[in-house]
Amino acid sequence: MNAESDEKRPAAADGTDEPEKPLGSRAPHFVKRSRTLHLSWQVGVFVVGLAVVAAGIVMLPLPGPGWLVIFGGMAIWATEFVWAQLVLRWTKRKVTEAAHRALDPKVRRRNITLTVIGLVIVAALVGVYVAKYGIEMPWKVSR
Repeated sequence: MNAESDEKRPAAADGTDEPEKPLGSRAPHFVKRSRTLHLSWQVGVFVVGLAVVAAGIVMLPLPGPGWLVIFGGMAIWATEFVWAQLVLRWTKRKVTEAAHRALDPKVRRRNITLTVIGLVIVAALVGVYVAKYGIEMPWKVSR
């Protein structure tokens, strides 16, 4: 790519100097030439992306990297579908904004303070429960 084409591309919305990729299909050129082949390609990409997203949804309540797998499925869809590319751009922008907010010293101090207060309250409640009812191990069953 030359300097002229870089100037015409929009800058990334997250504030970096890296230009955003153009929206649209990233299918190989020989696939795009044939309408039938391109439609088949899109159906295949959709099915594979759907399987990955479904696996991620199953992993949400079960052990496993659920959200990571869901975003992986969205990335698969984004190779072919504009709506998925827009969703991923929006998600990346929101995650970047949240990371910048979380690194703000005032916000970090507030979050740490609230976490410590919450842990002290939970520890106090557990202490009251243990003092009132005691601890009975599950393997010591009385008959």
